[in-house]
Amino acid sequence: MSKKILLATTLMLVMSPSVFAADGEALYASKGCLACHGADGKSPIAPAYPKVVGQSKEYTEQQMKDIKSGARSNGQSAVMKGIMAAVTDEEIKAIAEFLASSS
Repeated sequence: MSKKILLATTLMLVMSPSVFAADGEALYASKGCLACHGADGKSPIAPAYPKVVGQSKEYTEQQMKDIKSGARSNGQSAVMKGIMAAVTDEEIKAIAEFLASSS
């Protein structure tokens, strides 16, 4: 009986990878994004900072990766370079998904 429970639990976890997915909203707050882009992602503290809510997740994810790698170094990206160094690719994806699904 215990083997069946173990197998069922394992299958459930494998079939549901989102169980372990990072919470984009929590990461947006804990990584400090809201300090510059606003708690809602559309109220930046300075006109030069972008509104980040509502962009496609692919676009937002690529911008964060480009800032992290140094491929993007224009505008205010220098401010974000240090912040992005502490954000993993998985966290970037979760934050991008959160921002794309928010309005």
